[in-house]
Amino acid sequence: MFVKKPPFSRCLMLWVLLAMSATGAERPNILWIIAEDMGPELGCYGTPEVHTPVLDDLAARSVRYTNAQTVTPVCSTARSSLMTGMFAMSIGAHNHRSNRTGFHPLPDGVRVLTDWYRPAGYTTANIKRLPTDNPDPSLYAGTGKTDWNFTYQSPVDPKLEPFDTDKWNDLKSHQPFYAQINFSETHRGKDWNTAHLHIDKQDWVDPEKVSIPPYYPDHPVTRAVWAQYLNNCMVVDKKVGYLRDLLKRDGLDKNTVIVFMGDHGRAMPRGKQWPYSSGLSIPLIIYWPEDNAALPAPEHYARGTVTSQLVASIDVSATSLAMVGIPKPAKMQGRILFGPDKDPNRDYLFAGRDRGDETVFHIRTAFDGRYRYIRNKYPERPFLQLNRYKEASYPIIGLMRYLHEKGQLTGPPAALMADSRPVEELYDLQSDPWEIENLADNPDLGQVKATLIAQLEAWQKTINDQGRTPESDEEIAVHEAAMKKAYDKGLSRRVPDWFLSHPALGPYKIKNKS
Repeated sequence: MFVKKPPFSRCLMLWVLLAMSATGAERPNILWIIAEDMGPELGCYGTPEVHTPVLDDLAARSVRYTNAQTVTPVCSTARSSLMTGMFAMSIGAHNHRSNRTGFHPLPDGVRVLTDWYRPAGYTTANIKRLPTDNPDPSLYAGTGKTDWNFTYQSPVDPKLEPFDTDKWNDLKSHQPFYAQINFSETHRGKDWNTAHLHIDKQDWVDPEKVSIPPYYPDHPVTRAVWAQYLNNCMVVDKKVGYLRDLLKRDGLDKNTVIVFMGDHGRAMPRGKQWPYSSGLSIPLIIYWPEDNAALPAPEHYARGTVTSQLVASIDVSATSLAMVGIPKPAKMQGRILFGPDKDPNRDYLFAGRDRGDETVFHIRTAFDGRYRYIRNKYPERPFLQLNRYKEASYPIIGLMRYLHEKGQLTGPPAALMADSRPVEELYDLQSDPWEIENLADNPDLGQVKATLIAQLEAWQKTINDQGRTPESDEEIAVHEAAMKKAYDKGLSRRVPDWFLSHPALGPYKIKNKS
């Protein structure tokens, strides 16, 4: 059942109609497919262990971005940014799962995307319910995730919800539409643990053949978790294939733009919640429909290409509006990637993290396509500062703590167990893609570092980075109490080698202790 739409904004609708008249084109539908907690681990991105034929084929007929990064590396802050086209730290949404009580509206002039689309005549959807005749209802569904760190309030009617529908079957008869669907297989939890059951056993990834980051111990547990993550990526590919078939079935394939992306990087230690490339890098594939003379591809869009252009996740927000003729809102910080109103390419990407669950950090980073600079405000706090969610969900962390206590952890993994962190970090991703060798004190890179610092500080000033002001102790205590309630009992009952048989290992439980 649809929520009543607000009246059209006359100025916005007039602008859209004039744009349509000038181009002679119809307005496309927009479909966002968001894989939760998924990095660029696909065949088309060079991961040999996965078989992702649907997304590889889509990428071959799209523009694929190899330097796309989220602006924050955890769900609620990343999604708050993505749905507003704003850096979370500029709208007070930078602390994970913040502003969940009381009234915390968006700043004046900032809206969620749906409230820019609806005045232009677009139906908006956050798809949870796919057709009931699908081959596996337990698999083919969306999560309906929003997870915003602000209070939603329609700018025209307080009774309106942010989306008009959650049903796929409503789309065909309510065009044009902006829709998103979220898949959770790559997010830790039940769907992660069981995703392998939805692909043939012969396609399961062999843990012995995976390439694991060198900051993890090379251990069967590490390999099992990584293999299950790649299995989950293959299930996401299967679900995208089902959506592709639905678009064809419903006659929507010729007029629907598809954007496939992750909300932030992979759910692994030193990934999710951490502003390294492992926590920030996302797949981004933008497909413009083919063989539709009434819907020509926009200027600067080059089908079948791969680009290393620096792209922030909030650029997808601005571009998605521009693709249907909606002018970029005055305050929106995302940049338009193509079309007549294309913005200049970015020279730098900026990102950061603040409190995640009960764990308080303040980290900011600047990236120029080769070098990443990181500034840590609380270097005295260890990398593995207690985070109960991760202690419960990430068996690799349990493994590392276990090996460290036995004196068996060496090299880059041991560095993650240090009692403190450096104030500054600088990495050359050209020679060190895993960001292990800290070059912050290398005199030969003094100018590189100085430039990145200057750019980072200018960005913080420009966006009015609100993370520079800490949360109150009372607010932090609320989140710590919630995490204790959720996890302390289970954590206290675990045996020392619990990580050998954690559900996140999928089918690869470790039988022999090591």
